Amino acid sequence: MSELAVAMFAAETDAHLLAAPRNRRFETFVRSFDEAASLRRLAELGIRWVARRDGGYPVRLRSIHDPPVGLFVRGAGSLDLLARPCVAIVGARACSPYGSEVASMLGSRLASAGVVVISGLARGVDGAAHRGALGTGITVAVLGCGIDRDYPRAHASLAAEIAATGLLVSEYAPGVEPAPWRFPARNRIVAGLADATVVVEARARSGALITADLALEEGREVLAVPGEITSHLSAGSNALLRLGATPATTASDVLEALGIEPAAASVASGDAPAGLSGTAEVVARVVADAASSVDEIIRRTGLGASEVSGALAELELLGLASEAEGVYRGVMRPA
Repeated sequence: MSELAVAMFAAETDAHLLAAPRNRRFETFVRSFDEAASLRRLAELGIRWVARRDGGYPVRLRSIHDPPVGLFVRGAGSLDLLARPCVAIVGARACSPYGSEVASMLGSRLASAGVVVISGLARGVDGAAHRGALGTGITVAVLGCGIDRDYPRAHASLAAEIAATGLLVSEYAPGVEPAPWRFPARNRIVAGLADATVVVEARARSGALITADLALEEGREVLAVPGEITSHLSAGSNALLRLGATPATTASDVLEALGIEPAAASVASGDAPAGLSGTAEVVARVVADAASSVDEIIRRTGLGASEVSGALAELELLGLASEAEGVYRGVMRPA
């Protein structure tokens, strides 16, 4: 049976599962299905199809207990990207400035180390991770809707940037609308494509925790970024740490979990490493000049508290600053 026929039938009938029901309507659809014509139409839309039986189907995804029958793919990247080391970065849609900074920095540093960053194109942590990775390497977005849709619409330009060098993938054929139940299904693909999943911020009940659970079920590495114990946005990620998830306090933690030797950052010259934000560079020079509290950094830089908090998180993840008893010290010499 054609796997593409199954996927297209699911799209046309809005079936809940891609395993289409064995009913008369399905049998009629299969008998009349023209796979060659469907592939031509997909190609005209700039969309590729890779079936589970094909050699190009991602090996990690094939090994999960319920892999999709195939993937619709668009973007300039090769499917070989999904054979590289891959890390999923997931978290809250309504994330804090801290969560956004951390996701962006992890995306940037992991991509610069040659890791493919995978996420779900959602608002918040997903978008920040994609944007961070775009500056230094490759990222792949997994959609919870038809492959021809950019959802949310506000991320249409981000999707175009991802497609320029990487990939967008979906188990859903063109025309399939976003639906609440599709996103948990999407999360199994996010987890299934990745060697490791990093949860940046997650509420006590969160889609990111679904992704982490799916990764654990498949025996994949799960890491969590520690968050403020008073923040509801960190309740889920901190719970993962209590359950034994590996703390992700630097990008090196993630690379080590993958068995990749972290590249040594050269900071002796005082030059900002690739991907370091302008705000973080300003704060880095302040704490390198003198150990400072957050209040002192705010006073010396004129930055807001949330900007300073995000910059310090970025620097700590890069190993360019350390904190002890509320005082931050830098390791990058000011110019």
